[in-house]
Amino acid sequence: MKLYSWNVNGIRAVINKGLFQPFIDEHQPDILCLQETKAKRDQVEVDLPGYHEYWNSAEKAGYSGTAIFAKEKPLQVVNGLADDLAEKYHLTDDSYGDPNKEGRVISAEFTDFWVVTVYTPNSKNDLSRLELRHKQWDPAFLAHIKELEKTKPVLFCGDLNVAHQEIDLANPKPNIGKHGFTNEEREGFDEFLKNDLFDTFRTIHPDTTNAYTWWTHWANARARNVGWRIDYWVASRSLEDRVSEANIHPDVMGSDHCPVSITIS
Repeated sequence: MKLYSWNVNGIRAVINKGLFQPFIDEHQPDILCLQETKAKRDQVEVDLPGYHEYWNSAEKAGYSGTAIFAKEKPLQVVNGLADDLAEKYHLTDDSYGDPNKEGRVISAEFTDFWVVTVYTPNSKNDLSRLELRHKQWDPAFLAHIKELEKTKPVLFCGDLNVAHQEIDLANPKPNIGKHGFTNEEREGFDEFLKNDLFDTFRTIHPDTTNAYTWWTHWANARARNVGWRIDYWVASRSLEDRVSEANIHPDVMGSDHCPVSITIS
C-alpha cells in the first residue's frame, strides 16, 4: 500500500492550477491524507471515483481543515479529538479559538491499522500559540494516538509544524528558538519517539541531508532548496518491519509543501 500526505495549502488553489489530478494519476496513492484544505466539501470540484472521501473542515471559513481519500473503505472514521481529551487538556482555553473545531484531525480505522492525519497548530511568528501547542495540543494528540493503539497500530501523518533535528532544516543555527524550531516544539516530537513511535523517513534515511517538505515563498527558497522538513509519517514501533519505503516528493508542485509518502506491506 502506498500512503501519501500533503499539505495542499488550499485544495481549491491546487485544483485550479491543474495540478491535483495529474498528481493522483501519476502516484496512485492507496490512501491520501490532506492538510490545510481550507474548504468544505461542497466548495471543491474534485471527482475521484476510485476513492472514498472523508472531510473534517474548520468551522471558520477558508481555514485549516483535513481530508482523507482511500481506495479501501475504512471500518470507521472519527473527526477531531475526543471530548474528554479536549476537556482534560483545556483545548478551549486558547485565545485564537478551540483548535478542536479547526478540522485538524481525522482518524480512519482499516483492517490492520489506524491512519490519522493531523494539521498541528502553528505556534505563530511571535510564539503566541506556543503554550497551547506545547502544553495542550501535543500532549492531547499523543494521548489520542495511544488510545487508538489500544486496538490497532497507528500510522499518523501531516504537517506537524516542527523540524525535529538540525538535519531537518537548511539553516538550523539562526532558527533556534524561532517558531517551528523551538525547544518546546522539538520536545513534543521527542515525546512521540519516547512512546514507541518512529519517524519513518529518518529511520530509513538516517543521514540524508537536504530533504525538505516546505519552503518559504521568499528569496526563491524552493528553487535553491532552502527548506524545512515539517511533514511526516510517524508509526507505531510494531509496524517498523512493514514500512519498506519512506519518500519525499519535491517535484510535486502546487503548494508550498510537497507530499511525503510511505509504502507498507
